[in-house]
Amino acid sequence: MILDILPERTGGAAENMATDFLLLQRYPREKVARFRHYGWRSPAFTFGYSQKISFVRDQLPVGETFDLCRRPTGGGIVDHRDDWTYAVVIPRGHPLEEVRATQSYRAIHEALARALTAAGVPVELKATPEPRRGDEPGGPAGVCFERAEVFDVVHAGSGAKIAGGAQKRNKRGLLFQGSVWRPAAGGDAVDWDGLGSGFAWLLAAALGADPAPSPWPEFNEGELEGLVEQYGSAEWMDFR
Repeated sequence: MILDILPERTGGAAENMATDFLLLQRYPREKVARFRHYGWRSPAFTFGYSQKISFVRDQLPVGETFDLCRRPTGGGIVDHRDDWTYAVVIPRGHPLEEVRATQSYRAIHEALARALTAAGVPVELKATPEPRRGDEPGGPAGVCFERAEVFDVVHAGSGAKIAGGAQKRNKRGLLFQGSVWRPAAGGDAVDWDGLGSGFAWLLAAALGADPAPSPWPEFNEGELEGLVEQYGSAEWMDFR
C-alpha cells in the first residue's frame, strides 16, 4: 500500500471539512491511503456531526468573530485557533479500517505520540476513562480539549490533553480528523514542520505503507464548490 502525503492547504471551515470528506468519497487513486495537514484561513471552530447546535453555541466565545462548521465525523467541539490539524483516510479493506473504532483511534494516536516524543514533547496515551456523573449535553465528547478520552494523547507530566480526533466509516473507508493543541504541546518551541514529516512516516509504518509525496488530486468540476456550499449552509449547521 501507498500513503499519499498531500500538499498543505489553507481554507475556511466549510472548505476544510468538505475537502476531507471528498478525500474519503472521491479520491482518484483506489486502495491508496491519504494524509494531509492543513491550516485555517481565519479563527475557526468545528463540532461533531451528532452534536446539538444549541449546546454548541452555548460553548463558543462571546463577542468574537470566527468560522463555524459541523464536521462529517463525530466527536466534540474543537477550537482551531491555535491547533495543528490533519486528516487521514484509510481505504476500505485495509486491516486498520476493519477493526473497532477504539483500535484505529489508538493506532493513529500511537504514531502521533511517537512523533511528538521525537519532537521533544513528553506524551503518553490516556489509558483509562474519566469517571462521569452522567452524559454531557450534546453528546459524550462535549468540548474536545477540556477532557481527555481513552487513547487521546496527553502530556506525560500534567495529564493535559494534547491531541484528539474523530472518525467516520462508510463503504469507501475510514476518515480520521485529528487536532493537536499547540499550546499544550509547547507552542512555538516545537518544530511543527518536522513533527508533520515524522508523523507521516510513522503513520505510514503503522499502515504498512510506503509514504509518497503526492500532488493535489483533481476532483470533478464543481464538486468541491458544491460541497463547500452545503457545509456552509444553515441547513447543514442547524439540522440537529
